[in-house]
Amino acid sequence: MQKKLAVINDISGFGRCSITVSLPIVSYLGVQCCPVPTSIFSNHTGYPQFFFDDYTDRMPEYINNWKKLGLTFEGIATGFLGSARQIQIVKEFIKEFSKENTQIIIDPVMGDYGKLYPTYTEELCQEMKKLVSLADIVTPNLTECCKLTNVSYKDSGWKKKELYNMAEQLSEQGPEKVVITGIRQGEFIANYIYEKGKEPKLIRTHKVGTERSGTGDVFAAVIAADSINGVPFDKSVKKASGFVKKCILKSIELDIPRTDGVCFEEILYQLKRD
Repeated sequence: MQKKLAVINDISGFGRCSITVSLPIVSYLGVQCCPVPTSIFSNHTGYPQFFFDDYTDRMPEYINNWKKLGLTFEGIATGFLGSARQIQIVKEFIKEFSKENTQIIIDPVMGDYGKLYPTYTEELCQEMKKLVSLADIVTPNLTECCKLTNVSYKDSGWKKKELYNMAEQLSEQGPEKVVITGIRQGEFIANYIYEKGKEPKLIRTHKVGTERSGTGDVFAAVIAADSINGVPFDKSVKKASGFVKKCILKSIELDIPRTDGVCFEEILYQLKRD
């Protein structure tokens, strides 16, 4: 049977982020992508205006129909969650639909550049910590990792020992595998890879272009699909970060506006199917 990944995230019709990024990438990597929408956007919030429909009240009935069908998944991945109730629904979903070898991938989308998103209250941060404890893999950026481990944020100057301590602390909450993304090191961007029982690794790549919407979703989609395809974690992180860089370079070449994200469609064929 083909492997299935449930992706719990919002749907943005324009702007290349969340489920509209995950679905084609996960599918290309040979995994059936099964969306669970948390909200519907006409386009992401980086644009001057947008339509928004909160799907929280519809999620239980949507999910209940999957229960009736007796569905199970080889992987469950989460993205941005906008309320404590949504996090609770996700926790119940994981309990209901997981089986023995189901991979739980949590992308704790909470903030960036040292600041949390306006929707993230202290209560919501505490609920996210509880959700992270259920993960096999967690993919926080530096801001999110600091918040989840109660460490003061700084833009640069991170030592390997500091990163190790944060990753280990996060892993002790539950996840076997942690990747801390977006670590600035001069002209480089680094990802710190931690796996229980293995030597940690720091993977660096030259910075290119500027920040764009959806790059984290591209990265997380590759990690999620690879995890249930049995790709080694460090290899998957290298592949995901390399592909994001290629997407940014192609978007610059085609003069794609920053708000429109990265044109991964142009080079999806270059993403290796392990």
